[in-house]
Amino acid sequence: MPENEPVLNYEPGSKEKEELKRKINEFKNQKIEIPLIIAGKEIKTGNLGKCVMPHDYKHVLAEYHKAGEKEVKMAIDAALEAKKIWDEFSWVDRISIFKKAGDLLSTTWRSTLNAATMLGQSKNAYQAEIDSACELSDFFRFNAYYAMKIYLDQPQSSKGTWNRSEYRPLEGFVFAVTPFNFSSIAGNLPTAPAIMGNTVLWKPASSAVYSAYFIMKLLKEAGLPDGVINFIPGPGSEIGNLVLKDPNLAGIHFTGSTSTFQNMWETVGQNIRNYKTYPRIVGETGGKDFIVAHESANVEALVTALIRGAFEYQGQKCSAVSRAYIPNNIWKDVKEKMMQDLKDIKIGSPEDFTNFMNAVIDKSSFDKIKAYIEFAKNSEEAEIIYGGNCDDSVGYFIEPTVILTKNPKFKTMKEEIFGPILTVYIYDPQNFVETLKLCDETSPYGLTGAIFAQDRKAIIQAEKILVNAAGNFYINDKPTGAVVGQQPFGGARASGTNDKAGTIINLLRWTSVRTIKENFVPAENFKYPFMEEK
Repeated sequence: MPENEPVLNYEPGSKEKEELKRKINEFKNQKIEIPLIIAGKEIKTGNLGKCVMPHDYKHVLAEYHKAGEKEVKMAIDAALEAKKIWDEFSWVDRISIFKKAGDLLSTTWRSTLNAATMLGQSKNAYQAEIDSACELSDFFRFNAYYAMKIYLDQPQSSKGTWNRSEYRPLEGFVFAVTPFNFSSIAGNLPTAPAIMGNTVLWKPASSAVYSAYFIMKLLKEAGLPDGVINFIPGPGSEIGNLVLKDPNLAGIHFTGSTSTFQNMWETVGQNIRNYKTYPRIVGETGGKDFIVAHESANVEALVTALIRGAFEYQGQKCSAVSRAYIPNNIWKDVKEKMMQDLKDIKIGSPEDFTNFMNAVIDKSSFDKIKAYIEFAKNSEEAEIIYGGNCDDSVGYFIEPTVILTKNPKFKTMKEEIFGPILTVYIYDPQNFVETLKLCDETSPYGLTGAIFAQDRKAIIQAEKILVNAAGNFYINDKPTGAVVGQQPFGGARASGTNDKAGTIINLLRWTSVRTIKENFVPAENFKYPFMEEK
């Protein structure tokens, strides 16, 4: 069993901080060209997009080439051809590549991935460290370990026979579609199927091509054969429509919006008779994650969880707290401490290590979040009690914003925003059970949530009533920051297929089992004993 990669602190004067700052300066002072990578070859289409820093969007880090119909077909052919080579690798040989990738990432590649994530996705040093260094190396190592356990899991054999299970890769290719918010997810989605012997088409989010490119280079150095993962950034609608209609599609590994995932599933359904096999569909989508506080809650711990859970990485985590239910008899103390702590939050570039928050990812996201804030400002059912200011003159900056609503089903209590907005509803503590039911029924999602209480009876009630409200449920802790191997991550309802990334559950989706029985002493007469007469 591997150990989780230790998180470095980047304290003043530390070696890791000096190295990270050098890498940040190196990346800022160069503009690179990012090609497609198909069958190991760099492909340049001339149809270019830009990788910019969200906190200083006039600064271009790179230009990347976009895939079109021709390149998508090339990538499919490359993936199918690479299967012939990849099939020759034993599972031991495959796993060794990803174990090596984990060790490279945690040593010589650590500052590279962290700096790329900080600049390209506007993450502070700590958020980048727990993501692109620690979680991604954990994914590589834990997936390798769980893959080994799968291959070693064999059926019983009776005397005279030998039964064995052959864990085959899926017949065809896997399509990995990755989000902007976590480099670790971007690296895990194409590599988890690859560990199990599949070949992959990888379409990274257009706003996170920069760090994704360095992940591809890392995998190349680790020894991944050409064509096993084919890197095809570009417009999702164009690439997706081509890939999803191909008869060789064997699986989809997706993290992103619920609507996009539903559209992909619908497209698969419409093309189901065209495929050579039924595609495996694995997805983690949206969330409307909650904290329910009981009147017995520790106020200091509750406020810390609200602030960290809602505003770390600008609320752009699938698991970020975006709605809270607070009893009225502790609200005064909660509000007082929260307002005090929020005033200490600094916002700005991740290059300034004193900033707790940075920029949201792009103009589209900025406008969407701002529209929710304006809706709350103009509503008679809500008031903004902190923040609410937005500034996109240099970067896409939005203040941590707290909305207080009288309506428990207010728009910002139901809809996923994916930004630094927390909506609070105050309830009568005598209505604790009713409030738990309200929390369960308000949102279509079921990703993460938490209960804060010192009263064990209240915790038990919350666990039972909210049993389907969150695939990751936390007691007296923020509902973000799941660690590979410790809190398997994923949710159901509108939040996805709950196939728990970084576990055996997920890896089993990328294999098709063949059962083999070998009879050492086969029967030589068709007659059974029961057929004999007395």
